[in-house]
Amino acid sequence: MLKIVFLTNSWLTSFNQPGLCITVAMLLQYFLLAIFTWICLESVHFYLTLVKVFNVFVPKCILKSCIAGWGIPATVITLVLIINKDFYGNGSLSESHPYRNFFWIQDNTVFYISVVAYFFLIFLMNTAMFLTVLLQIHSVKTRTQ
Repeated sequence: MLKIVFLTNSWLTSFNQPGLCITVAMLLQYFLLAIFTWICLESVHFYLTLVKVFNVFVPKCILKSCIAGWGIPATVITLVLIINKDFYGNGSLSESHPYRNFFWIQDNTVFYISVVAYFFLIFLMNTAMFLTVLLQIHSVKTRTQ
């Protein structure tokens, strides 16, 4: 869905509809954050599978993963919309190409908090999970030798 919204974004700018602009920019950010969230959930699953091998039963794991994977990005988008829906807008990518418009977040602070900081937190979480898994694999390899 991210690819579809991204590829149709510049075409949809030709309609000059404020509601469409907010919807498309919001969907673009939502699907981007959803991808980051699902990547984090995969790293948690990787950790549970390789480190916490035994006695790991999470009741309704799929339901909880779906709620987190789709709900956390929805919460971020809802907060941005509640604060100010005008954070989403139609901005030109460059002044040399004024006809190449794109619906996206117009405020840099909101962009850095709701996208970049979100990605950074996911990146830190994934790095921690990856290092933990590597250390676990290394310790198992050392014990067998």
